[in-house]
Amino acid sequence: MSTSLADLETPIPLVDLDRLDRNLDRMAAYASEHGLALRPHIKTHKSPRIAAEQLQRGAVGVTCATVREAEVMSEVASDILVAYPILGSSKLQRLMALPPSVRITVALDSAAAVEQLAAAAREHGRTVGVYVEIDGGMHRVGVSTPDEAVALARLVTERAPLEYAGIAFYPGHIRQGPAEQQQALAQLARDLHTFTIALERAGLPPQVVSGGSTPTAWRTHEIPEVTEFRPGTYVYNDRTSAAVGACTWDDCAFTVLATVVSTAVPGQAVIDAGTKALGREPVRGVAGEGFGALLDRPEVTVRAMSEEHGILDLSTTDWRPAVGDLVRVVPNHVCIVVHLNDVIYGVRGDTVESCWPVAARGRGQGQG
Repeated sequence: MSTSLADLETPIPLVDLDRLDRNLDRMAAYASEHGLALRPHIKTHKSPRIAAEQLQRGAVGVTCATVREAEVMSEVASDILVAYPILGSSKLQRLMALPPSVRITVALDSAAAVEQLAAAAREHGRTVGVYVEIDGGMHRVGVSTPDEAVALARLVTERAPLEYAGIAFYPGHIRQGPAEQQQALAQLARDLHTFTIALERAGLPPQVVSGGSTPTAWRTHEIPEVTEFRPGTYVYNDRTSAAVGACTWDDCAFTVLATVVSTAVPGQAVIDAGTKALGREPVRGVAGEGFGALLDRPEVTVRAMSEEHGILDLSTTDWRPAVGDLVRVVPNHVCIVVHLNDVIYGVRGDTVESCWPVAARGRGQGQG
């Protein structure tokens, strides 16, 4: 496949293949250098093609958030963590139906989730690993105390064919740039130590301590207990990642190609990418704010949107686009934007070299 950007119908998602390769290589090298198991979260790309590239670079498996993601990733991955408690008969039956060659691990934080998972595993005669989810400070999910973690881990060991495999956490509350994370990471390390010591004293030492995110990825090695980390956004990166210092602007591999459709109102230009192409997640505390910024002119932001219209703010630039011009927008939150699309196009410069489906989007059969 070889064509030019001008031949594409906008709005359409693009991935710079050179930047993608650099992002994948850099994280794989970091994991290898520090002896960490890389289990990337596929919520960002939702593509077996990209997952296969991560696995080829040494990832030990993949992380999913939905049963649909696990079903799709089983095409290329033999070790899948579902970092989300799976509840309900339909979802559990689909999870148990994954190929027998796939090792399944589930992160959960309640006795109810343990009992349902154990019943499904017994019914299918299938061993399933369990990470006990702990609250690392985000206060979204996870048990709050070491005693709760011990009790839940003990319950797992009593519910064959479940296997207690370790603990998991998500440091999503740490949004500072890597250079400003010291205090938050030190507190996280102290909290993890408290949990692991309690589990060890109870005779339940976690074989795996799994955690991490793209913002904290590059300092994961500074948290002694962590053995496995699960960044996701790093493959493509986005405006938010660049804003917090988790990547540079040149690391942003994902853009939405859009066409300027109107310049009738002075001081602005309208593109054919609105909320249905860019999502509506804001970036706060960033100069210009808005809902995205142009790749080659980051000072030009998408100031406002309706469903099919994006308003470019031209107040900070002398650049004046013409109707019909093409622009590439770096979205605020790439994971949401990928989920809005069926196909991604891989480019080098202005040449389109490949395309691949966003195969794990949606919920799939049974709405799992």
